[in-house]
Amino acid sequence: MEKRIVECVPNFSEGRDKAVIKQITDAIEAAGGVKLLDVDPGEATNRTVVTFVGEPEAVLEAAFAGVKKAAEVIDMRHHKGAHPRMGATDVLPLIPIAGITLEECAELARGLARRIADELHVPTYCYEAAAFTPERRNLAVCRAGEYEALPEKMTCKEKAPDFGARPYDEGVARTGATAVGARDFLIAVNYNLNTTSTRRANAIAFDVREKGRPVREGNPITGKIVKDAAGNPVMKPGTLKACKAIGWYIDEYRIAQVSMNLTNISVTPLHVAFDEVCRAANERGVRVTGTEIVGLIPKRALIEAGRYFLAKQQRSTGIAESEIIRMAVKSMGLDDLKPFKPEEKVIEYLLAADDKRKKLVDMTCAEFAEETASESPAPGGGSIAAYMGALGAALGTMVANLSSHKAGWDDRWAMFSDWADKGHALMTELLHLVDEDTEAFNRIMAVFAMPKSTDEEKAARSAALQEATLYATQVPLRTMQTAFRAFEIVGAMAAEGNPNSVSDAGVGALAARSAVLGACLNVKINAAGLKDRAVADRLVAEAEELAARAQEAEREVLAVVEGKINS
Repeated sequence: MEKRIVECVPNFSEGRDKAVIKQITDAIEAAGGVKLLDVDPGEATNRTVVTFVGEPEAVLEAAFAGVKKAAEVIDMRHHKGAHPRMGATDVLPLIPIAGITLEECAELARGLARRIADELHVPTYCYEAAAFTPERRNLAVCRAGEYEALPEKMTCKEKAPDFGARPYDEGVARTGATAVGARDFLIAVNYNLNTTSTRRANAIAFDVREKGRPVREGNPITGKIVKDAAGNPVMKPGTLKACKAIGWYIDEYRIAQVSMNLTNISVTPLHVAFDEVCRAANERGVRVTGTEIVGLIPKRALIEAGRYFLAKQQRSTGIAESEIIRMAVKSMGLDDLKPFKPEEKVIEYLLAADDKRKKLVDMTCAEFAEETASESPAPGGGSIAAYMGALGAALGTMVANLSSHKAGWDDRWAMFSDWADKGHALMTELLHLVDEDTEAFNRIMAVFAMPKSTDEEKAARSAALQEATLYATQVPLRTMQTAFRAFEIVGAMAAEGNPNSVSDAGVGALAARSAVLGACLNVKINAAGLKDRAVADRLVAEAEELAARAQEAEREVLAVVEGKINS
Protein backbone atom coordinates (compact mmCIF):
# COMPACT_ATOMS: atom_id res chain seq x y z
CA MET A 1 0.00 0.00 0.00
CA GLU A 2 2.65 2.53 1.00
CA LYS A 3 4.57 3.99 -1.91
CA ARG A 4 8.21 2.91 -1.90
CA ILE A 5 10.51 5.94 -1.86
CA VAL A 6 14.30 6.01 -1.86
CA GLU A 7 16.58 9.02 -1.58
CA CYS A 8 19.95 9.09 -3.34
CA VAL A 9 22.71 11.56 -2.43
CA PRO A 10 25.65 11.10 -4.84
CA ASN A 11 28.75 13.26 -4.35
CA PHE A 12 30.47 14.20 -7.62
CA SER A 13 34.07 15.41 -7.77
CA GLU A 14 33.32 18.70 -9.49
CA GLY A 15 32.18 21.81 -7.65
CA ARG A 16 33.44 24.67 -9.81
CA ASP A 17 32.39 24.11 -13.42
CA LYS A 18 28.62 24.73 -13.51
CA ALA A 19 28.34 23.42 -17.06
CA VAL A 20 29.79 20.04 -16.04
CA ILE A 21 27.55 19.88 -12.99
CA LYS A 22 24.49 20.63 -15.12
CA GLN A 23 25.35 17.86 -17.57
CA ILE A 24 25.31 15.40 -14.66
CA THR A 25 22.05 16.66 -13.13
CA ASP A 26 20.43 16.79 -16.58
CA ALA A 27 21.35 13.12 -17.08
CA ILE A 28 19.81 12.25 -13.70
CA GLU A 29 16.55 14.05 -14.51
CA ALA A 30 16.44 12.67 -18.06
CA ALA A 31 16.35 9.14 -16.66
CA GLY A 32 12.81 9.97 -15.52
CA GLY A 33 10.73 9.16 -12.47
CA VAL A 34 12.79 11.09 -9.89
CA LYS A 35 12.55 14.52 -8.32
CA LEU A 36 15.75 16.54 -8.02
CA LEU A 37 15.62 18.12 -4.56
CA ASP A 38 18.98 19.84 -4.21
CA VAL A 39 22.26 20.58 -5.99
CA ASP A 40 24.94 21.88 -3.62
CA PRO A 41 28.34 22.68 -5.24
CA GLY A 42 31.40 23.57 -3.15
CA GLU A 43 34.18 25.75 -4.54
CA ALA A 44 36.86 24.81 -1.99
CA THR A 45 35.96 21.13 -1.87
CA ASN A 46 35.53 20.97 -5.68
CA ARG A 47 32.62 18.67 -4.99
CA THR A 48 28.86 18.75 -5.60
CA VAL A 49 26.29 16.97 -3.46
CA VAL A 50 23.13 16.10 -5.40
CA THR A 51 19.91 14.92 -3.76
CA PHE A 52 17.04 13.24 -5.59
CA VAL A 53 14.19 10.91 -4.65
CA GLY A 54 11.77 8.53 -6.30
CA GLU A 55 10.66 4.94 -6.42
CA PRO A 56 13.53 2.40 -6.20
CA GLU A 57 13.65 1.40 -9.86
CA ALA A 58 13.65 5.00 -11.06
CA VAL A 59 16.28 6.03 -8.52
CA LEU A 60 18.60 3.21 -9.61
CA GLU A 61 18.31 4.25 -13.27
CA ALA A 62 18.86 7.93 -12.44
CA ALA A 63 21.85 7.10 -10.23
CA PHE A 64 23.39 4.95 -12.98
CA ALA A 65 22.85 7.76 -15.51
CA GLY A 66 24.53 10.24 -13.17
CA VAL A 67 27.55 7.98 -12.62
CA LYS A 68 27.80 7.35 -16.38
CA LYS A 69 27.77 11.05 -17.22
CA ALA A 70 30.23 11.88 -14.41
CA ALA A 71 32.64 9.28 -15.79
CA GLU A 72 32.42 10.99 -19.17
CA VAL A 73 32.86 14.62 -18.09
CA ILE A 74 35.15 14.43 -15.02
CA ASP A 75 38.80 13.46 -15.37
CA MET A 76 40.18 12.59 -11.93
CA ARG A 77 43.76 13.07 -13.16
CA HIS A 78 43.17 16.82 -12.93
CA HIS A 79 41.07 16.95 -9.77
CA LYS A 80 42.13 18.99 -6.74
CA GLY A 81 39.94 19.82 -3.77
CA ALA A 82 39.81 20.05 0.01
CA HIS A 83 37.44 17.10 0.49
CA PRO A 84 38.61 13.46 0.54
CA ARG A 85 37.78 11.77 -2.78
CA MET A 86 38.65 8.76 -4.89
CA GLY A 87 36.42 8.99 -7.95
CA ALA A 88 34.39 11.10 -10.36
CA THR A 89 31.36 9.82 -8.49
CA ASP A 90 32.96 9.61 -5.08
CA VAL A 91 30.14 8.21 -2.95
CA LEU A 92 26.59 7.18 -3.76
CA PRO A 93 24.36 6.27 -0.81
CA LEU A 94 20.79 4.97 -1.08
CA ILE A 95 18.54 5.99 1.80
CA PRO A 96 15.14 4.46 2.69
CA ILE A 97 12.41 7.08 2.99
CA ALA A 98 9.11 5.15 2.87
CA GLY A 99 7.85 1.64 2.17
CA ILE A 100 11.33 0.11 2.01
CA THR A 101 13.85 -1.08 4.59
CA LEU A 102 17.52 -0.28 5.00
CA GLU A 103 18.32 -3.93 4.28
CA GLU A 104 16.42 -3.74 0.98
CA CYS A 105 18.30 -0.57 0.07
CA ALA A 106 21.57 -2.37 0.85
CA GLU A 107 20.69 -5.11 -1.64
CA LEU A 108 19.80 -2.50 -4.25
CA ALA A 109 23.11 -0.74 -3.59
CA ARG A 110 25.09 -3.95 -4.13
CA GLY A 111 23.27 -4.57 -7.40
CA LEU A 112 23.93 -1.02 -8.54
CA ALA A 113 27.60 -1.29 -7.58
CA ARG A 114 27.96 -4.45 -9.67
CA ARG A 115 26.19 -2.85 -12.63
CA ILE A 116 28.42 0.25 -12.48
CA ALA A 117 31.51 -1.96 -12.53
CA ASP A 118 30.22 -4.30 -15.24
CA GLU A 119 28.73 -1.76 -17.65
CA LEU A 120 30.73 1.41 -16.98
CA HIS A 121 34.00 -0.27 -15.93
CA VAL A 122 34.19 1.95 -12.85
CA PRO A 123 35.59 0.04 -9.83
CA THR A 124 33.15 0.07 -6.92
CA TYR A 125 33.30 -0.45 -3.18
CA CYS A 126 30.25 -1.23 -1.06
CA TYR A 127 30.06 0.63 2.26
CA GLU A 128 27.86 1.19 5.33
CA ALA A 129 24.82 -1.14 5.29
CA ALA A 130 25.80 -2.52 1.85
CA ALA A 131 29.31 -3.53 2.95
CA PHE A 132 30.37 -7.15 2.50
CA THR A 133 32.78 -6.96 5.46
CA PRO A 134 32.45 -5.19 8.83
CA GLU A 135 35.51 -3.02 8.19
CA ARG A 136 34.08 -1.59 4.97
CA ARG A 137 31.00 -0.27 6.71
CA ASN A 138 33.29 2.67 7.42
CA LEU A 139 33.63 4.82 4.30
CA ALA A 140 37.07 5.97 5.43
CA VAL A 141 38.34 2.38 5.15
CA CYS A 142 37.10 2.09 1.55
CA ARG A 143 38.53 5.49 0.63
CA ALA A 144 41.84 5.12 2.49
CA GLY A 145 44.63 6.83 0.56
CA GLU A 146 42.02 8.45 -1.71
CA TYR A 147 42.42 8.59 -5.49
CA GLU A 148 46.23 8.55 -5.29
CA ALA A 149 46.23 5.12 -3.61
CA LEU A 150 44.23 3.35 -6.35
CA PRO A 151 47.24 2.05 -8.35
CA GLU A 152 48.32 0.03 -5.32
CA LYS A 153 44.83 -0.90 -4.09
CA MET A 154 43.39 -2.22 -7.38
CA THR A 155 45.32 -5.51 -7.27
CA CYS A 156 45.78 -5.86 -3.51
CA LYS A 157 43.47 -8.60 -2.23
CA GLU A 158 42.70 -6.84 1.05
CA LYS A 159 42.20 -3.38 -0.48
CA ALA A 160 40.75 -4.10 -3.94
CA PRO A 161 37.24 -2.89 -4.80
CA ASP A 162 34.31 -5.25 -4.34
CA PHE A 163 33.48 -5.07 -8.05
CA GLY A 164 35.64 -4.21 -11.05
CA ALA A 165 39.07 -5.03 -9.60
CA ARG A 166 41.76 -5.06 -12.30
CA PRO A 167 45.28 -3.75 -12.87
CA TYR A 168 45.38 0.04 -12.79
CA ASP A 169 44.81 1.37 -16.30
CA GLU A 170 43.86 4.56 -18.14
CA GLY A 171 40.15 3.98 -17.47
CA VAL A 172 40.65 3.78 -13.70
CA ALA A 173 43.00 6.76 -13.87
CA ARG A 174 40.25 8.83 -15.48
CA THR A 175 37.18 7.77 -13.44
CA GLY A 176 38.74 6.70 -10.17
CA ALA A 177 36.60 4.43 -7.97
CA THR A 178 33.13 4.83 -6.52
CA ALA A 179 31.68 3.81 -3.15
CA VAL A 180 28.04 2.71 -3.29
CA GLY A 181 26.22 2.18 -0.01
CA ALA A 182 23.03 2.35 1.98
CA ARG A 183 22.43 4.30 5.15
CA ASP A 184 19.55 5.55 7.19
CA PHE A 185 18.22 9.06 6.77
CA LEU A 186 20.23 11.79 8.46
CA ILE A 187 18.19 14.53 10.09
CA ALA A 188 19.85 17.88 10.70
CA VAL A 189 18.02 19.57 13.56
CA ASN A 190 18.59 22.54 15.86
CA TYR A 191 16.99 22.81 19.29
CA ASN A 192 16.24 26.41 20.29
CA LEU A 193 17.17 27.46 23.83
CA ASN A 194 16.00 30.33 26.03
CA THR A 195 19.58 31.45 26.50
CA THR A 196 22.28 33.28 24.58
CA SER A 197 25.06 31.25 26.22
CA THR A 198 27.06 29.15 23.80
CA ARG A 199 28.84 27.55 26.76
CA ARG A 200 25.56 26.25 28.18
CA ALA A 201 24.40 25.10 24.76
CA ASN A 202 27.66 23.20 24.31
CA ALA A 203 27.32 21.64 27.75
CA ILE A 204 23.87 20.32 26.83
CA ALA A 205 25.20 19.05 23.49
CA PHE A 206 28.04 17.21 25.23
CA ASP A 207 25.54 15.68 27.69
CA VAL A 208 23.55 14.03 24.92
CA ARG A 209 25.81 13.41 21.92
CA GLU A 210 27.19 9.89 21.48
CA LYS A 211 30.80 11.04 21.65
CA GLY A 212 30.13 12.77 24.97
CA ARG A 213 32.79 14.92 26.63
CA PRO A 214 36.37 14.47 27.84
CA VAL A 215 36.81 13.14 31.36
CA ARG A 216 38.61 15.69 33.59
CA GLU A 217 40.45 15.37 36.87
CA GLY A 218 38.69 17.10 39.76
CA ASN A 219 36.69 20.04 38.41
CA PRO A 220 34.55 18.82 35.47
CA ILE A 221 35.02 22.15 33.67
CA THR A 222 38.56 23.32 34.40
CA GLY A 223 40.22 20.08 35.49
CA LYS A 224 43.00 18.47 33.47
CA ILE A 225 41.76 16.17 30.68
CA VAL A 226 42.39 12.49 31.42
CA LYS A 227 44.22 10.64 28.64
CA ASP A 228 44.66 6.95 27.89
CA ALA A 229 47.94 5.10 27.33
CA ALA A 230 48.02 6.23 23.70
CA GLY A 231 47.62 9.87 24.71
CA ASN A 232 44.03 10.17 23.53
CA PRO A 233 41.42 11.90 25.72
CA VAL A 234 39.22 9.53 27.72
CA MET A 235 35.61 10.30 26.82
CA LYS A 236 32.46 10.00 28.88
CA PRO A 237 29.76 9.00 26.35
CA GLY A 238 26.55 11.00 26.08
CA THR A 239 23.06 9.57 26.37
CA LEU A 240 22.06 9.40 22.68
CA LYS A 241 23.42 6.91 20.16
CA ALA A 242 23.86 7.89 16.49
CA CYS A 243 23.93 11.54 17.49
CA LYS A 244 26.43 14.31 16.82
CA ALA A 245 25.90 17.70 18.47
CA ILE A 246 27.47 21.05 19.30
CA GLY A 247 26.21 24.31 20.79
CA TRP A 248 26.27 27.65 18.99
CA TYR A 249 24.78 31.14 18.98
CA ILE A 250 22.64 32.38 16.06
CA ASP A 251 22.70 36.13 15.46
CA GLU A 252 19.59 36.00 13.27
CA TYR A 253 17.45 34.58 16.07
CA ARG A 254 19.47 35.99 19.01
CA ILE A 255 19.42 32.62 20.76
CA ALA A 256 21.75 29.71 21.40
CA GLN A 257 20.93 26.33 19.88
CA VAL A 258 21.96 22.72 20.26
CA SER A 259 22.80 21.82 16.66
CA MET A 260 22.47 18.10 16.04
CA ASN A 261 22.84 15.48 13.33
CA LEU A 262 20.81 12.32 13.92
CA THR A 263 22.70 9.83 11.79
CA ASN A 264 20.32 6.91 12.30
CA ILE A 265 16.72 7.80 13.15
CA SER A 266 15.91 4.13 13.69
CA VAL A 267 18.33 4.17 16.63
CA THR A 268 17.55 7.66 17.94
CA PRO A 269 14.29 9.06 16.55
CA LEU A 270 13.66 12.79 16.41
CA HIS A 271 11.22 12.83 19.34
CA VAL A 272 13.58 10.86 21.58
CA ALA A 273 16.35 13.38 20.90
CA PHE A 274 13.95 16.25 21.63
CA ASP A 275 12.92 14.82 25.00
CA GLU A 276 16.53 14.12 25.94
CA VAL A 277 17.70 17.62 25.05
CA CYS A 278 14.78 18.99 27.10
CA ARG A 279 15.88 16.87 30.08
CA ALA A 280 19.53 17.90 29.82
CA ALA A 281 18.60 21.56 29.35
CA ASN A 282 16.29 21.50 32.35
CA GLU A 283 19.06 20.11 34.56
CA ARG A 284 21.15 23.16 33.62
CA GLY A 285 18.36 25.67 34.20
CA VAL A 286 17.68 26.11 30.49
CA ARG A 287 14.48 25.49 28.55
CA VAL A 288 14.02 24.22 24.99
CA THR A 289 11.62 26.63 23.29
CA GLY A 290 11.34 24.87 19.94
CA THR A 291 12.92 22.88 17.15
CA GLU A 292 14.27 23.85 13.73
CA ILE A 293 14.49 21.22 10.99
CA VAL A 294 17.31 21.93 8.54
CA GLY A 295 16.47 20.70 5.06
CA LEU A 296 13.92 17.96 4.47
CA ILE A 297 12.53 15.19 6.64
CA PRO A 298 10.85 11.84 5.93
CA LYS A 299 7.21 11.65 6.94
CA ARG A 300 7.76 8.70 9.26
CA ALA A 301 9.90 10.83 11.60
CA LEU A 302 6.97 13.19 12.21
CA ILE A 303 4.38 10.40 12.36
CA GLU A 304 6.43 8.55 14.99
CA ALA A 305 6.82 11.77 16.96
CA GLY A 306 3.13 12.65 16.80
CA ARG A 307 2.10 9.18 17.91
CA TYR A 308 4.63 9.29 20.74
CA PHE A 309 3.29 12.56 22.14
CA LEU A 310 -0.34 11.43 21.75
CA ALA A 311 0.45 8.27 23.69
CA LYS A 312 2.07 10.33 26.46
CA GLN A 313 -1.26 12.14 26.78
CA GLN A 314 -3.14 8.82 26.70
CA ARG A 315 -4.90 9.91 23.52
CA SER A 316 -5.84 7.68 20.62
CA THR A 317 -3.36 7.53 17.75
CA GLY A 318 -5.94 6.24 15.25
CA ILE A 319 -6.56 9.68 13.76
CA ALA A 320 -5.85 11.48 10.50
CA GLU A 321 -2.24 11.71 9.38
CA SER A 322 -2.50 15.49 9.23
CA GLU A 323 -3.55 15.62 12.88
CA ILE A 324 -0.70 13.35 13.95
CA ILE A 325 1.78 15.61 12.17
CA ARG A 326 0.18 18.70 13.72
CA MET A 327 0.70 17.10 17.14
CA ALA A 328 4.39 16.56 16.30
CA VAL A 329 4.77 20.16 15.14
CA LYS A 330 3.18 21.62 18.27
CA SER A 331 4.84 19.21 20.73
CA MET A 332 8.37 19.93 19.50
CA GLY A 333 7.79 23.59 18.61
CA LEU A 334 8.69 23.15 14.96
CA ASP A 335 6.94 26.44 14.28
CA ASP A 336 8.84 28.34 17.01
CA LEU A 337 11.01 30.46 14.69
CA LYS A 338 8.88 30.46 11.55
CA PRO A 339 5.84 28.61 10.18
CA PHE A 340 6.44 24.90 9.59
CA LYS A 341 4.83 23.82 6.32
CA PRO A 342 4.76 20.02 5.94
CA GLU A 343 4.07 20.32 2.22
CA GLU A 344 7.47 22.06 1.85
CA LYS A 345 9.50 20.08 4.41
CA VAL A 346 8.25 16.48 4.14
CA ILE A 347 9.77 14.48 1.27
CA GLU A 348 6.67 12.40 0.54
CA TYR A 349 4.48 15.50 0.32
CA LEU A 350 6.90 17.15 -2.10
CA LEU A 351 6.67 14.11 -4.36
CA ALA A 352 2.89 13.97 -4.09
CA ALA A 353 2.69 17.60 -5.19
CA ASP A 354 4.28 16.57 -8.50
CA ASP A 355 1.53 14.00 -9.15
CA LYS A 356 -0.94 15.96 -11.26
CA ARG A 357 -3.45 13.11 -11.52
CA LYS A 358 -6.64 13.95 -9.64
CA LYS A 359 -7.74 11.03 -7.49
CA LEU A 360 -11.35 10.20 -6.71
CA VAL A 361 -10.61 10.23 -3.00
CA ASP A 362 -9.34 13.80 -3.26
CA MET A 363 -12.75 15.01 -4.43
CA THR A 364 -15.37 16.48 -2.13
CA CYS A 365 -18.35 14.26 -1.32
CA ALA A 366 -20.47 16.29 -3.76
CA GLU A 367 -17.84 16.08 -6.53
CA PHE A 368 -17.53 12.32 -6.07
CA ALA A 369 -21.29 11.88 -6.26
CA GLU A 370 -21.53 14.08 -9.36
CA GLU A 371 -18.66 12.22 -11.06
CA THR A 372 -20.37 8.92 -10.30
CA ALA A 373 -23.68 10.21 -11.68
CA SER A 374 -22.10 11.48 -14.91
CA GLU A 375 -22.19 9.63 -18.23
CA SER A 376 -18.61 8.43 -17.65
CA PRO A 377 -18.60 4.68 -16.82
CA ALA A 378 -16.02 5.22 -14.05
CA PRO A 379 -16.14 5.41 -11.12
CA GLY A 380 -18.59 2.56 -11.02
CA GLY A 381 -19.86 -0.05 -8.62
CA GLY A 382 -16.40 -1.32 -7.69
CA SER A 383 -15.17 2.08 -6.54
CA ILE A 384 -18.44 2.73 -4.70
CA ALA A 385 -18.12 -0.64 -2.94
CA ALA A 386 -14.61 0.22 -1.80
CA TYR A 387 -15.79 3.61 -0.54
CA MET A 388 -18.65 2.00 1.40
CA GLY A 389 -16.09 -0.29 2.99
CA ALA A 390 -13.94 2.71 3.89
CA LEU A 391 -16.94 4.36 5.56
CA GLY A 392 -17.67 1.17 7.50
CA ALA A 393 -14.09 1.08 8.79
CA ALA A 394 -14.26 4.81 9.52
CA LEU A 395 -17.36 4.37 11.69
CA GLY A 396 -15.68 1.61 13.70
CA THR A 397 -12.65 3.87 14.10
CA MET A 398 -14.84 6.75 15.25
CA VAL A 399 -16.41 4.62 18.00
CA ALA A 400 -12.95 3.51 19.10
CA ASN A 401 -11.72 7.10 19.28
CA LEU A 402 -14.80 8.24 21.20
CA SER A 403 -14.36 5.36 23.61
CA SER A 404 -10.64 5.99 24.14
CA HIS A 405 -11.24 9.26 25.94
CA LYS A 406 -14.62 8.54 27.53
CA ALA A 407 -14.69 9.78 31.11
CA GLY A 408 -14.08 6.96 33.56
CA TRP A 409 -12.52 4.67 30.92
CA ASP A 410 -8.96 6.00 31.27
CA ASP A 411 -7.58 2.54 32.02
CA ARG A 412 -8.86 1.31 28.64
CA TRP A 413 -7.56 4.10 26.39
CA ALA A 414 -4.69 2.01 24.98
CA MET A 415 -7.00 -0.85 23.95
CA PHE A 416 -9.34 1.52 22.10
CA SER A 417 -6.38 3.35 20.57
CA ASP A 418 -5.15 0.02 19.14
CA TRP A 419 -8.60 -0.61 17.62
CA ALA A 420 -8.60 2.92 16.17
CA ASP A 421 -5.18 2.31 14.64
CA LYS A 422 -6.43 -0.89 12.99
CA GLY A 423 -9.56 0.82 11.74
CA HIS A 424 -7.75 3.83 10.37
CA ALA A 425 -5.24 1.64 8.52
CA LEU A 426 -8.11 -0.40 7.07
CA MET A 427 -9.93 2.75 5.99
CA THR A 428 -6.75 3.94 4.22
CA GLU A 429 -6.44 0.62 2.34
CA LEU A 430 -10.02 0.84 1.15
CA LEU A 431 -9.65 4.45 0.06
CA HIS A 432 -6.69 3.34 -2.06
CA LEU A 433 -8.92 0.65 -3.60
CA VAL A 434 -11.47 3.31 -4.62
CA ASP A 435 -9.01 4.63 -7.19
CA GLU A 436 -7.45 1.26 -7.95
CA ASP A 437 -10.81 -0.13 -9.07
CA THR A 438 -11.23 2.73 -11.52
CA GLU A 439 -7.63 2.21 -12.68
CA ALA A 440 -8.51 -1.45 -13.36
CA PHE A 441 -11.39 -0.35 -15.59
CA ASN A 442 -9.15 2.15 -17.37
CA ARG A 443 -6.65 -0.62 -18.16
CA ILE A 444 -9.37 -2.55 -19.98
CA MET A 445 -10.38 0.54 -21.94
CA ALA A 446 -6.74 1.14 -22.88
CA VAL A 447 -6.58 -2.33 -24.46
CA PHE A 448 -9.41 -1.43 -26.85
CA ALA A 449 -7.21 1.37 -28.21
CA MET A 450 -4.45 -1.09 -29.16
CA PRO A 451 -3.93 -1.77 -32.89
CA LYS A 452 -5.40 -4.95 -34.41
CA SER A 453 -4.38 -4.86 -38.07
CA THR A 454 -2.06 -7.88 -38.10
CA ASP A 455 -2.22 -11.32 -36.52
CA GLU A 456 0.61 -10.33 -34.19
CA GLU A 457 -1.24 -7.19 -33.09
CA LYS A 458 -4.44 -9.15 -32.56
CA ALA A 459 -2.62 -11.73 -30.45
CA ALA A 460 -0.95 -9.03 -28.36
CA ARG A 461 -4.30 -7.26 -27.92
CA SER A 462 -6.02 -10.46 -26.85
CA ALA A 463 -3.29 -11.28 -24.31
CA ALA A 464 -3.39 -7.74 -22.93
CA LEU A 465 -7.17 -7.91 -22.60
CA GLN A 466 -6.96 -11.13 -20.60
CA GLU A 467 -4.30 -9.65 -18.34
CA ALA A 468 -6.37 -6.50 -17.77
CA THR A 469 -9.52 -8.52 -17.14
CA LEU A 470 -7.76 -10.68 -14.57
CA TYR A 471 -6.56 -7.55 -12.80
CA ALA A 472 -10.07 -6.09 -12.93
CA THR A 473 -11.34 -9.28 -11.25
CA GLN A 474 -8.65 -9.41 -8.60
CA VAL A 475 -9.11 -5.78 -7.47
CA PRO A 476 -12.76 -6.14 -6.33
CA LEU A 477 -11.84 -9.44 -4.70
CA ARG A 478 -9.21 -7.53 -2.70
CA THR A 479 -11.89 -4.99 -1.85
CA MET A 480 -14.03 -7.82 -0.51
CA GLN A 481 -11.19 -9.26 1.55
CA THR A 482 -10.27 -5.86 2.95
CA ALA A 483 -13.82 -4.70 3.68
CA PHE A 484 -14.59 -7.99 5.44
CA ARG A 485 -11.91 -7.14 8.01
CA ALA A 486 -14.05 -4.19 9.11
CA PHE A 487 -16.44 -6.59 10.85
CA GLU A 488 -13.79 -7.37 13.46
CA ILE A 489 -13.58 -3.68 14.33
CA VAL A 490 -17.27 -2.76 14.27
CA GLY A 491 -18.07 -5.99 16.11
CA ALA A 492 -15.61 -5.20 18.89
CA MET A 493 -16.89 -1.62 19.13
CA ALA A 494 -20.52 -2.78 19.26
CA ALA A 495 -19.64 -5.07 22.15
CA GLU A 496 -17.02 -3.02 24.02
CA GLY A 497 -17.26 0.56 22.81
CA ASN A 498 -19.10 3.60 24.07
CA PRO A 499 -22.74 2.45 24.35
CA ASN A 500 -23.94 5.86 23.17
CA SER A 501 -22.30 5.13 19.79
CA VAL A 502 -23.46 1.55 19.35
CA SER A 503 -25.73 2.54 16.46
CA ASP A 504 -22.68 3.91 14.62
CA ALA A 505 -21.03 0.50 14.91
CA GLY A 506 -24.21 -1.01 13.47
CA VAL A 507 -24.19 1.33 10.48
CA GLY A 508 -20.53 0.41 10.03
CA ALA A 509 -21.54 -3.25 9.77
CA LEU A 510 -24.20 -2.40 7.18
CA ALA A 511 -21.66 -0.46 5.12
CA ALA A 512 -19.10 -3.28 5.34
CA ARG A 513 -21.68 -5.84 4.21
CA SER A 514 -22.71 -3.65 1.28
CA ALA A 515 -19.05 -3.23 0.32
CA VAL A 516 -18.43 -6.97 0.30
CA LEU A 517 -21.59 -7.82 -1.62
CA GLY A 518 -21.13 -4.94 -4.07
CA ALA A 519 -17.57 -5.91 -4.86
CA CYS A 520 -18.71 -9.53 -5.26
CA LEU A 521 -20.91 -8.47 -8.18
CA ASN A 522 -17.86 -6.90 -9.84
CA VAL A 523 -15.83 -10.06 -9.36
CA LYS A 524 -18.52 -12.09 -11.09
CA ILE A 525 -19.08 -9.77 -14.05
CA ASN A 526 -15.35 -9.37 -14.73
CA ALA A 527 -14.58 -13.06 -14.23
CA ALA A 528 -17.06 -13.81 -17.01
CA GLY A 529 -14.55 -12.32 -19.45
CA LEU A 530 -11.71 -14.65 -18.49
CA LYS A 531 -10.86 -17.44 -20.91
CA ASP A 532 -9.15 -19.47 -18.19
CA ARG A 533 -12.31 -20.86 -16.61
CA ALA A 534 -10.46 -22.65 -13.82
CA VAL A 535 -9.06 -19.33 -12.60
CA ALA A 536 -12.42 -17.62 -13.08
CA ASP A 537 -14.29 -20.29 -11.13
CA ARG A 538 -11.77 -20.15 -8.29
CA LEU A 539 -12.08 -16.37 -7.97
CA VAL A 540 -15.88 -16.45 -8.08
CA ALA A 541 -16.04 -19.25 -5.49
CA GLU A 542 -13.83 -17.28 -3.11
CA ALA A 543 -15.99 -14.21 -3.64
CA GLU A 544 -19.23 -16.07 -2.96
CA GLU A 545 -17.83 -17.56 0.24
CA LEU A 546 -16.79 -14.11 1.46
CA ALA A 547 -20.23 -12.70 0.61
CA ALA A 548 -21.94 -15.40 2.68
CA ARG A 549 -19.60 -14.83 5.61
CA ALA A 550 -20.20 -11.08 5.41
CA GLN A 551 -23.96 -11.51 5.70
CA GLU A 552 -23.53 -13.73 8.75
CA ALA A 553 -21.06 -11.28 10.33
CA GLU A 554 -23.51 -8.45 9.75
CA ARG A 555 -26.31 -10.38 11.49
CA GLU A 556 -24.07 -11.02 14.50
CA VAL A 557 -23.07 -7.37 14.88
CA LEU A 558 -26.64 -6.11 14.42
CA ALA A 559 -27.88 -8.55 17.05
CA VAL A 560 -25.45 -7.01 19.56
CA VAL A 561 -26.47 -3.50 18.49
CA GLU A 562 -30.18 -4.19 18.79
CA GLY A 563 -29.65 -5.86 22.15
CA LYS A 564 -27.89 -2.78 23.55
CA ILE A 565 -30.40 -0.32 22.07
CA ASN A 566 -33.31 -2.26 23.53
CA SER A 567 -31.79 -2.98 26.93
